[in-house]
Amino acid sequence: MPETATAAASLPGTAQPAAPDPAPGKGRSLWTDAWHDLRRNPLFLISAALIVVLLVMVAFPGLFTSASPRDGDLLAHYQGGPHYTHLFRADWFGYDSQGRSVWARMVHGARASVLVGVLVTLFVTVVGGIVGMVAGYFGGWIDSVLSRITDIFQGIPFLLGSMVVLTTFAERKVWVVIAALLFLGWTQIARVARGAVITVKQSDYVQAARSLGAGTVRIMFRHIVPNALAPVIVVATTALGGYIAAEATLSYLGIGLSEPTVSWGIDVSDGRNALRTAPHVLISPAVMVSLTVLAFIMLGDAVRNALDPKSR
Repeated sequence: MPETATAAASLPGTAQPAAPDPAPGKGRSLWTDAWHDLRRNPLFLISAALIVVLLVMVAFPGLFTSASPRDGDLLAHYQGGPHYTHLFRADWFGYDSQGRSVWARMVHGARASVLVGVLVTLFVTVVGGIVGMVAGYFGGWIDSVLSRITDIFQGIPFLLGSMVVLTTFAERKVWVVIAALLFLGWTQIARVARGAVITVKQSDYVQAARSLGAGTVRIMFRHIVPNALAPVIVVATTALGGYIAAEATLSYLGIGLSEPTVSWGIDVSDGRNALRTAPHVLISPAVMVSLTVLAFIMLGDAVRNALDPKSR
C-alpha cells in the first residue's frame, strides 16, 4: 500500500498534498510584524543606538567622565574648547563661566533632562490614555464632558501655561517641572486614545465578546486596550523628545530647572551671554539637546511606520 500511494502521488496530474506549515502554532500579529520591520529599518537602528548610549550616560555618568559638574576653577574661566586644546584631551569641550568642565556638565546634565522627558511621557500616557479610553468606550454624556475638558486644556498654549504654573513655585526641582508639563501635556494622548478606542470597539470581535456576556473590564483590558495601544505608543514616543526640548526651553528662559540641578537647558542659558567670546559653552549642550530630540523623533517615525499596516 505505501508503494502504491507513492506511485499514485508521482503520476502526472495527480494532486499533491499541501506542504505542512513550517512554524505551526506561531501566529503573526501586528507586534510581530512591527518588530520584524523595525529590525530592518536603518532609521530605527541609528536612533536606538543613540538612545542606548544616552541611557548609559544617564545611568552611569562615571563611565564618560571623572570630573565633577559642580566643582570649578575660576582660573579656567571660559577657557578651552576645540580651538585651544588637543583633540583627545578630557577638556576638549572647555570650561564655563565658573571654570566648570563643560563635558562633565553635558554628561551629568543628561540625567535631569532625560528624566523629565521620560517621566512626563509616562504620566501623560497614563492620564491621557485613561481619559481617552473612558471617553471613547462609554460615549454619551461621559464622552461629552471629558471631551470638553480636554478642549479647555488644549486651548491653553503649552509653553505659556507651563510658564504660569512654574512661576508659582519658589524652588523649581525636577518634580515641579514634571507636574507643570503634565498639567497641559495629556490632551494629545487623550484625543488619540479616544479615536483609537472608538474605532476598536466597533470591531466584530468586541461585539462578539459583548454578546457572549463579557464584562466591561474584560472587554476593555482583553480586547480594546491591546488593539488601541499602537497609535498611543507612536504619539508618546515622538512626544518624548518634545518634552525634553520643552524642559530645555523653560530652563533657558530661567523658569525651568534651577541650580544646583545640572541640566542642558541651564547650561544653554548660562552660555548665551558668552556666545561671541566662548561659543563652546552654549553650542555643546545645545547639540546634545538636538541629538536627543532627533533620536526620539526618528524612533517615533520608525515605530509609526512599523505599526501602521497601511504603510506596508
